[in-house]
Amino acid sequence: MSTDLNTKLIMRNAYRITSDRRHTCLRVRVPGGHLEARHLSLIQHIADTYGNGTVHITTRQGFEIPGIPYEMIPEVNRALAPLLEALEVAIGVPLDDTTQGYPAAGTRNVAACIGNRVCPFANNDTTALAQRIEATIFPNHYHVKVAVTGCPNDCIKAHLQDFGIIGQAAVEIDAARCIGCEACVTNCRKRVTGALELQNMIAVRDAQRCIGCGECVLKCPTGAWSRNPHKFFRMVILGRTGKKNPRLAATFLEWAAEPVILAVLRNVYKFIDEHIDRSLPKEHLGYIVDRIGYPAFRDALLDGVALNPQARVAERLDFHGYWHTADGIMQW
Repeated sequence: MSTDLNTKLIMRNAYRITSDRRHTCLRVRVPGGHLEARHLSLIQHIADTYGNGTVHITTRQGFEIPGIPYEMIPEVNRALAPLLEALEVAIGVPLDDTTQGYPAAGTRNVAACIGNRVCPFANNDTTALAQRIEATIFPNHYHVKVAVTGCPNDCIKAHLQDFGIIGQAAVEIDAARCIGCEACVTNCRKRVTGALELQNMIAVRDAQRCIGCGECVLKCPTGAWSRNPHKFFRMVILGRTGKKNPRLAATFLEWAAEPVILAVLRNVYKFIDEHIDRSLPKEHLGYIVDRIGYPAFRDALLDGVALNPQARVAERLDFHGYWHTADGIMQW
């Protein structure tokens, strides 16, 4: 690697500084983890022509193309332009010049489970929501990870993200169609939260215990249960892996409408900009909040946000993880 390379600019252009000092690795975003198969030929072309002929599928549903000489970056960016136009500009991301490649890489690719386009358990179109989130928060240099999952099964591992968006179904019952078979009640008691019970031979939902999984809709043999067409979401925040203090995300919002989700995500960057420790090369969001405190973070996220009537905001965050300490590991 030449000593006159600006590694910071290279990384912001979505290229890695790799263990091979002569070559870099391009990081290709796939918002929502979904793309038309025809785009795979361009990825193959870049890998074969400029890289080492291989492609790595990342845990964030993007592609990494290794073995690219640093001097070939401008040419690779020009070759990448059609993909940027198809995957970023088409969903509303403001890219002034697609021939220059990605303008930022700090905010990671917005990942999503396959959603209700395929999965019967999913309560929403996760790909479409992920793409709308991408258009809301990208490009940005701050390190933020967002993932969308269609139901509390959480196949995308939303609880390991800075922001995990979980689809919730506001289920409704047509009492005239309920035959009191208890299929939904039994399933909820054994596999979910026990939010359903039979009263006078009619299934009844406890709104405080219901997490909006929507499985009662799938279990009902008569179609008595249905999902309200209005989409709602639970937002879990500040989950993380890493060396110092890995932990699962905690619930911040429940039964929030999509405009609330997008507004909250839009607000997070101002908070980071105001509070990040600039003496560090990088500070993850969770550690910023650990320093500043949840009340200030909550107020910043909700600044100017019009909550829908059903939305609930957490009074506190209860994390589950562990700390590495000087004399061992302290569980908490």
